[in-house]
Amino acid sequence: MTVFIASLFLPKTVHFTLPGTPPRGVASEKARPVGNKVRLDAEKTSLFQPQAVDVATPPHTPTEELKPAFTNEDGIRIPLPPLVTATVPKTRTGAPADRESPTWGGRADQPMSRANSPPPLSLIDQSLHQKAREMGRQGITQPRNFIRSDSQDKVFAHANWTIASADQGNGGLRNAADAAAREGKMGEYTWVGTLGMPTDALQGTQQLQDIEDRLATEHDMLSVFCSDKDFDGHYSHFCKQILWPVFHYQIPDNPKSKAYEDHSWKYYVNLNQAFADKIVKNWKRGDTIWIHDYHLLLVPGMVRKKLPEAKIGFFLHVAFPSSEVFRCLAVRKQLLEGMLGANLIGFQIHEYTRHFLQTCSRLLSAEATPDGLQLEDRFVDTVSLPIGIDPVSLHEHRQEAEVMKWVNIMRERYAGKKLIVARDKLDHVRGVRQKLLSYELFLNKNPEWRGKIVLIQVALSTSEKSELDATVSDIVTRVNSSWANLAYQPVVYLKQDIDYAQYLALLSIADALMITSQREGMNLTSHEYLFCQDGLIGDKKHGSLILSEFTGTASLFGGNELSVNPWDYRACANAIQKALEMDDEEKERRWTKLYEIVSHHTGAHWFSELSSRLDRVYEEQLRRDQTSVPRLSLSALAQQYNKTERRLFILDFEGTLVSWGPVNKIIPVSPQRTLDVLGDLLLDDRNTIYVMSGRRPEELDRLFNRFPNLGLIAENGCFLKDCGSEQWIEMADSAQIRTWKQSVKNILTYYLERTPGAEIEERRCSLIFHYKSAEDYESAMRQATDCASHINDACEEQRVHAIPLDSCVLVEPIDWTKSTAAEKIFADLKANLGPDNKHKSPVDFLMVVGDGREDEKVFKWANALGDDGIVKETVTVSLGTRNTEAKATLTQGVSGVLMTLQKLSGQA
Repeated sequence: MTVFIASLFLPKTVHFTLPGTPPRGVASEKARPVGNKVRLDAEKTSLFQPQAVDVATPPHTPTEELKPAFTNEDGIRIPLPPLVTATVPKTRTGAPADRESPTWGGRADQPMSRANSPPPLSLIDQSLHQKAREMGRQGITQPRNFIRSDSQDKVFAHANWTIASADQGNGGLRNAADAAAREGKMGEYTWVGTLGMPTDALQGTQQLQDIEDRLATEHDMLSVFCSDKDFDGHYSHFCKQILWPVFHYQIPDNPKSKAYEDHSWKYYVNLNQAFADKIVKNWKRGDTIWIHDYHLLLVPGMVRKKLPEAKIGFFLHVAFPSSEVFRCLAVRKQLLEGMLGANLIGFQIHEYTRHFLQTCSRLLSAEATPDGLQLEDRFVDTVSLPIGIDPVSLHEHRQEAEVMKWVNIMRERYAGKKLIVARDKLDHVRGVRQKLLSYELFLNKNPEWRGKIVLIQVALSTSEKSELDATVSDIVTRVNSSWANLAYQPVVYLKQDIDYAQYLALLSIADALMITSQREGMNLTSHEYLFCQDGLIGDKKHGSLILSEFTGTASLFGGNELSVNPWDYRACANAIQKALEMDDEEKERRWTKLYEIVSHHTGAHWFSELSSRLDRVYEEQLRRDQTSVPRLSLSALAQQYNKTERRLFILDFEGTLVSWGPVNKIIPVSPQRTLDVLGDLLLDDRNTIYVMSGRRPEELDRLFNRFPNLGLIAENGCFLKDCGSEQWIEMADSAQIRTWKQSVKNILTYYLERTPGAEIEERRCSLIFHYKSAEDYESAMRQATDCASHINDACEEQRVHAIPLDSCVLVEPIDWTKSTAAEKIFADLKANLGPDNKHKSPVDFLMVVGDGREDEKVFKWANALGDDGIVKETVTVSLGTRNTEAKATLTQGVSGVLMTLQKLSGQA
């Protein structure tokens, strides 16, 4: 069995050696390409150059462009495109877990993208493009956007190439997969993804086929190929300009984003379909499919459509926004339905899971439960499980001589100074601007710290060019011009990534790490920082962690970090002061607790927990899938019934034992046939029968007053009346119910005023919003969905939830259900056996019959008793063909239930 791990970028890519350029890794010492620049001397651009101890100016990004050239068959000199601006860590020695480079299609040793960045060229643009081509034939150098790719195709199609570690991609996911495999928690696995480079220049060539074959045979990687146009529209436009802002609470309201949304969606669909096709083509029965992150939201649904029985898991690594933000997407339903193709959907923390469930409830009218979503035909489980780092790999890298060298360099350079470090993407989400302003405020408020503290900010370049870059540079210049001198520089700012050895050394020697993200799914830099503070290299600093409360990591650390609101500059400045002035005992106490959390929530633990959870929910879903739930066998049931002596029946009333009109009306007549069947069963002293209902206690008393030996459950478990008793037991906490009822009534009234013809029914422990008689049923349905979402958002802490049902919304307490009442019945029967029989089961036959979603928990409870061997014979029956926890179905409705019970009563 194979585990497919689908992520946008493969861990490997391809580098080509072109005519006129030295092979990768043997560039001259004076001109080594880095990013889209030339590093004139690799050491001089370092943040921590030892010869520059007395030089206070920050290093600047080199600006000389690499300009190798080659000649095509026509003799035209074509310059290579300039490279991208980001320098990535050396992947041969590791990389930060939070690495995810946004660059694509700009390396000199890879083909150039042929994609026309949308919108497509106008007629005027096309004429300019034609003119540029003519200029090229005359030997005139062309701008990058006007370069023809035909000649490049031929060069790359015959160039030598090597498989290399990819710069871009989800570093945390790769580290977790490697760790899980190393620790034996995952067997054979295959990556599915793109090469992270344009491939139009290679389409139809043997070169591309050879690359695909080698990746598959030597590296267990399946390459997904799509046109450059599809990838550019998917990644650069829909993912980065539409999805990324929305998932991070930044609604894309600028004209550029709106212009791209309509047409870039089709490219997003195309790439997702390419992934799905690749997975389907290579899938075998028994394989597991894991799909990762917001780039591939549609893939689970696409795969499910072609492989209905596949085991599919999906994990979202970024945050999931509230329904108010997500609903702004024009394709919101398609994205949600794509995700719901998975058996299990994972999120970093509970907040994101709750947002997803509420969004599905609101936009798809799906029933959200604490465990997942109950769809019409199946159940989709959800889980909150934070990803972690790989401590074993990190420990090995930290012991490399290169890391120790940089630790010593930094000790010397920053002797006597406190270091606050940070490493962030330079985009609006990461809060670099807020961090620098807070630091500036700290220096203004605390002049005694000037000259004693340095903020080292590593800013990773992004493909987004905005005013943020200039704003951050202005703040850095202002701070340094205010307090810098020849021997001191308050801010060291590097607008490019640093070598991995420098990164580890920086984390090891820092006195504090400062993260001010405005929204972030997790933040594994903080995990790596805490791990590097253990004193293995450098001093045992046990430095402080200043962490934004809007990161997923903040909910994991339990207040042992210094939590800040990035927009509260004064609070951030105070946190810096506290981090610097905290006594050693408190630092060690906080660090110890944080270190324990990081050591437990590792990447290997995350991967193995997700895998085991997927295996479990897949088996449960397969068992209760409507195609696998058999019809109730009357002959088998009769045999089970006849060979047992102590029998317990728990039977739902509405829709199961009786069909009747609107549920908000008092029962008009007694259902005589149902009463006769129950009476016949009660004639056998070996039978104990409880009827469960959503009705009020007084209604059930009126109906069943002829049967004092019949047990009753009212208001879906809030009231219980034992067999032979005349008193009702109030299971629910009446004081708690009174508290939430008033809040819920106000919400229901708000929607009632906007839904003519609807009405509110109040029961002792629940409220029901009925809209079957509404004047505009479609509008009423939308109002009811919003109402349920509103109640679930506002009243979660009051332990109450709203459930959309057929033509109504039921609002009831979470803690008292039909299953809690069933558990008490079973416990009381067991207690009546006496202490000498405490290990025996009070019954050897248990039958539960129901037809609604509220009965599913009772089915699950009863099945568990049977699976654990507590009850000898367990029968759970659901009416109809819907997805259910029950182990058998009856399709004849109420008449089928009554006929079945009547046959059992005749067995006596």
